[in-house]
Amino acid sequence: MTQSDSSVDEMNVDEAYRFLQDNPAAQLVDVRTRAEWTFVGAPLLPFREDGAIMLEWQSYPDMRIDADFVARLDAELARRRVGADAALLFLCRSGARSHAAALAMKAAGRARCVNVRDGFEGPLDAEGRRGRVAGWRAAGLPWRQS
Repeated sequence: MTQSDSSVDEMNVDEAYRFLQDNPAAQLVDVRTRAEWTFVGAPLLPFREDGAIMLEWQSYPDMRIDADFVARLDAELARRRVGADAALLFLCRSGARSHAAALAMKAAGRARCVNVRDGFEGPLDAEGRRGRVAGWRAAGLPWRQS
């Protein structure tokens, strides 16, 4: 785990997956859009009953930040009975939106917020395509597509 210059810890996808396996209270929060979950795919956590928390940070098509994101995530964490000291690992397409969501939750008082570097699809490859160089899918971690 490393710390970015903005005081949010970061992990690569392999570290994040192992951390989630080893820390049952930790939660994976996928902040991508519904369209991304449906058409690109979503991470699976086969060792968890509840799986990842799917909560949009921004909504397609206008990509406006959800002003109620913190309250909605807090409500889901309460529903799951996740303690205030549990680590929250944030995932998006490539690591930018998840970083912003992690910062928002940290500002709201959650101390253990982690950005998952390279996200679900990772950076563009030489041909301008995602999902091949790095990220959840490229690492061969469990995922599904609707």
